[in-house]
Amino acid sequence: MIFEITNQVRVTDFNKGYKWYEVLLSKKADFIPHHGFAEWEIIPGCWLQVAEGIPSEASGPLRFGVTDIIAERYRLVKELEIDEFEIYSREEVSAKWGTFTDPWGNRLGLFEYLDKKKKMTV
Repeated sequence: MIFEITNQVRVTDFNKGYKWYEVLLSKKADFIPHHGFAEWEIIPGCWLQVAEGIPSEASGPLRFGVTDIIAERYRLVKELEIDEFEIYSREEVSAKWGTFTDPWGNRLGLFEYLDKKKKMTV
């Protein structure tokens, strides 16, 4: 039985990477066992690891669900200076989404459910 999820992204400069992900996730890491590795618990049982190393090509995107994609896009473009981050929607899909990359080429993104019943209360 699967009971937790971890996803890892790699960055070539750990100090810069840590700071970048700290802004993205709006909090400090929950666990830093040693230099070059940090983990954030995004929601209970769902962890994002940032490790120093060579980023994997063509992986992802890892998308995070948000309650207001427009506001989050604005915040990230301003605070992290993200250049390319368009928001998309399609009539047959009940969500808006967008993808961007971190400075190391890891593909990330956000999504927002259009059906307000699916949104979690924050």
